[in-house]
Amino acid sequence: MQLMLRDGSTGPFLSRVISKAVADDSLTAAELQQIKSKAVLMSLKFADKFYNKYKMHLLEQAAYDVIGIVSLGLQELAQDDQQQALNLLLAPEGLVKPFQKGWTMLAAVSKKTGKASLYGDVAEQLLQSISTPPDAEDWDGYQQYQLALTEHRRSQSMHLLQQQFYARTHFDEFEHFSLEEVLAEVVFYRALTGGDKVRQDLKHRLRNISLQPHWFNDSFFAMQTEATLAELPPANADAIRADLGQHFVPSLLRTLFFVKDYQTLQLKDATPEKLDAFEGKQGLDNPLLGWPQYIEL
Repeated sequence: MQLMLRDGSTGPFLSRVISKAVADDSLTAAELQQIKSKAVLMSLKFADKFYNKYKMHLLEQAAYDVIGIVSLGLQELAQDDQQQALNLLLAPEGLVKPFQKGWTMLAAVSKKTGKASLYGDVAEQLLQSISTPPDAEDWDGYQQYQLALTEHRRSQSMHLLQQQFYARTHFDEFEHFSLEEVLAEVVFYRALTGGDKVRQDLKHRLRNISLQPHWFNDSFFAMQTEATLAELPPANADAIRADLGQHFVPSLLRTLFFVKDYQTLQLKDATPEKLDAFEGKQGLDNPLLGWPQYIEL
């Protein structure tokens, strides 16, 4: 198996590490051969498990998969330090530890769609995105993993918000379409109710909520948002912050002004039809972040 690049500054991380080590005379011919032999053996085992090791094109694909997986794990373990990566390759475990690390990383962020993957716990599309020939001029496998990790944390964070801040335990997957929408409902409901768990009763409770003057500013909702995020694991809180747009807090404030007018209509005993019409018009004119769109029961 050829593991070296035409240009050692680009391509798979594994190939870059080996290219630099050879250029610096810090890797002997015997050590290089040992790495190659282990890579070939791992490719054979990978092909035997997931493909067909007796078909050359599938064996070649297995080799590309192994290079991508090892590159991913090696770059993570070495924290992008090529000297540290070389030390890992020359350790007794050789390629095994980086491979195991890369496989674990991929499995952790793979979407569980209910459809069986050819690779078990690892999503087929994700593995294909990091699989690479050893002499590829460019390799964005680590970036592809980072994108998958961000999406995984976004999805995980949505579930955490629902589990931690909602009174109910069953959720319709089409009820919320974004992490921002879930957080908005949580922040808005908790702000108006003093921190209660979210229920489908805000419209009904609104008649008895006294809207305080100091709520009507961006700072109030910014603090409410941070107070909610502080109750989550730091990694998930950071993922949520990265997902929020610049209009998140201003939109919550705008929604509160809408709520004030909606409450005024309620206290004047406006008909349900008039309330629905008012809500519908405001929702079309300005998206109402945090305002419940469910039917009042």
